[in-house]
Amino acid sequence: MLRSCRYGDYVPSRGISYLFVVLFTISTRYCPPGQGLYARMWWTIPTFLLAGALEILGWSERLWSSFAPSLDTPYMIQIVCTIIGPTPLVAANFIILGAIIRILGPMYSRLGPRNYSRVFLSCDIISLVVQGGGGGIAASASDLDGANLGAKIMLGGIIFQLIVIVVYSSLSTEFLFRYFYDRPLGSGVPANQSQTTLSSQEYRGEMDTKMEIMIGGLCFNILCLFIRAIYRTIELADGWHGRVINTEVYFNVLDGAMVVLAIYTLNFAHPGNLLDRDMGKSFAKKDRSSMELSIVGRERV
Repeated sequence: MLRSCRYGDYVPSRGISYLFVVLFTISTRYCPPGQGLYARMWWTIPTFLLAGALEILGWSERLWSSFAPSLDTPYMIQIVCTIIGPTPLVAANFIILGAIIRILGPMYSRLGPRNYSRVFLSCDIISLVVQGGGGGIAASASDLDGANLGAKIMLGGIIFQLIVIVVYSSLSTEFLFRYFYDRPLGSGVPANQSQTTLSSQEYRGEMDTKMEIMIGGLCFNILCLFIRAIYRTIELADGWHGRVINTEVYFNVLDGAMVVLAIYTLNFAHPGNLLDRDMGKSFAKKDRSSMELSIVGRERV
C-alpha cells in the first residue's frame, strides 16, 4: 500500500458515489439491455450492458472506499473498472455508425459498414486490454515504481483510444458531409442523378426524423466520451501526485458525469427504437431493389 489513503488528498464522497451507482443502475437495468433485447439486438449485451455493469462495479467500490479509504481491494477494483468501463460504449458507437452508413448509403463512406465494425472494434479491444492490464498493474503495485509503470500503460491505452475516437469522428464527419451534399466517393456525379449501372454500394437512403435523432444522439455520445478520454489522458500524464488525480471534482464531472451523459443519451436515442431491428440490412436490400426497378423502367422508356 502506497499511502494510508489510497486516493491521496481526498476520500471519495459518499453521496456522489451513491448517486452514480443509482444512475448507472437505472440506466443499465431498465434501458439499454431491455430495449436491445426487445429489438433482438444482441450486440447491446457486450456493449451497453457491459459498460453499465463495469461502471456500477467501479462506483460501488468507490462507495466502499468512502467507508474504508485505506483498503486495497475496493481501490484496485475501482481503478480497473472506471478506466475500462466506457470502452464497450465506444464500441457501440462503431456498430451504430455502421448501421447508419448501411441505411443512408455506403458510397458516401470511406469505409464500408462491416469494415467500421472490424477495424474500430479491433482497436477498441486492444485499447480495452491495454487499459485493463495497466490498471491491474497500478492497482496491485506495492511501490511507486510499479504504480508508475501501470499508469504509463494505462496512459498508452487511453491515448490510443483517443486517437481512434479522433479518426472515427473524422471519417463519420466526412460521411455526413458527403451525404448532405450528395458527393459520393470516387464520383463527381450526385447519387440522385440518372445512372445506367448500379453496384451493391450505390444507393442513397432517406434521412427521416428518427435518423436525425439517432445521428444527433451519437454525436453527443461520442463528444462526452471524447471529453472523458482527454481528461483521463491529462490525469495519467500528470502523475499519481499531480493536482488532477488528487482533485475529486474533476473525476466526478469529467469522468463520471460524462459517462452518465453518454449512456443516458443512448437510452433516449436507442437504436432499437430509431433503427431497423437488423441494423439496416433489409433496408439496404429493399432500397437497392427499388432503385434497380426504377432504372430498368427508365431504360425501357
